Amino acid sequence: MKHVSIVAYFADDTTRVYQLLQWLPVLEVLDQVQPAAVVVRDPEVAAALEPRTSLRILLAPTFPELRALYAGLDAKVALYCNNSMLNFQSLLESRMLHVHVGHGESDKQSMASNNAKAYDRVLVAGEAAVQRHLAALMELDATRLVRVGRPQLDVPREPVLAPSTRRTVLYAPTWEGDAAYNDYTSVDVMGAGIVEQLLAVPDVRVVYKPHPKVVTSGRPAVREGHHAVLAAVAAAALRDPAAGHVSLTSADVLAVMTDCDAIVTDVSSVGLDWLYLRNERPLVLTDKHADPERLREEVPVSRCADVVTPADVPDLAALVADRLVRDEHHLARVAMRHHYFGDLAVGESTTRFLALVEEVAALRDRLLGVTPQDQGPAEITA
Repeated sequence: MKHVSIVAYFADDTTRVYQLLQWLPVLEVLDQVQPAAVVVRDPEVAAALEPRTSLRILLAPTFPELRALYAGLDAKVALYCNNSMLNFQSLLESRMLHVHVGHGESDKQSMASNNAKAYDRVLVAGEAAVQRHLAALMELDATRLVRVGRPQLDVPREPVLAPSTRRTVLYAPTWEGDAAYNDYTSVDVMGAGIVEQLLAVPDVRVVYKPHPKVVTSGRPAVREGHHAVLAAVAAAALRDPAAGHVSLTSADVLAVMTDCDAIVTDVSSVGLDWLYLRNERPLVLTDKHADPERLREEVPVSRCADVVTPADVPDLAALVADRLVRDEHHLARVAMRHHYFGDLAVGESTTRFLALVEEVAALRDRLLGVTPQDQGPAEITA
């Protein structure tokens, strides 16, 4: 059994496990240089993760079990991909340093909260995220914010779409959020109309990939909109089987992007993932609230994308067809990518992430006065 230096802590249930899944390949790379393990609190999450990673999955359902696990591991750093309320049980461990790594980069209001003050370091993608935190929070120690780009996007992914000679347009809406202030989904108000318009684009293949929580949404309007989109895509696929229209409700959206020529999406991490990975291709952003001034101020990426409100949906087919030929916003997106991610090329975010974790682990040892000779064989035995 090997010792463990880093733990990735995840306290939520399977409905939010997508937040952790995108980190697993990066954590496996980290494990090669800083032995790592994943700590979870839900047995169903443990069962879901076991076949998907080579990392050890450690289960601690109760608080006493978590305390005992940490005492036995004596790990140096804990990583957090969300702000679960149960994170505070882990944050009580005073012999570790605690690093929030997040699970995406977006302009949603929830991306900058006072939860950031609980962690020793908060990893952010770039300057846009720093400005977002400083604008939203009082008395934030900005030195805790560390720019690392988006390591989760650096990992090569196997394509999930079949090859096609058609132009592929991806509709990838977000979910409704946990409160009205964080509701950016277009599925309820615009989803069926968006897909109808995309299907009218000449020589097109339409791919629908919703946020995982759209699929399980309990809000009637979102559920009905989602099923209307599924029905529209399925009907189009039956009318023209050669087109390849498809709904992918459980696929990795990052793997779907690889073979797409344009995207229509909401305010979420997906649009910025596209900016990072597929910046040479058109981006269309939805605005269900039809508030262009607010969007321009709070969502910088909207300044380099076409924005579609509910009133604009009838013209979407013509807009997308035109952008597939004349991508007028390309140069603006290049500049905006720098604002969100700095000058990092794909692959370099992971290098920066590994260096940061190593630095924090070494800092922990210095703060505790630990030398290499003092470190015992903290082994994973569970």
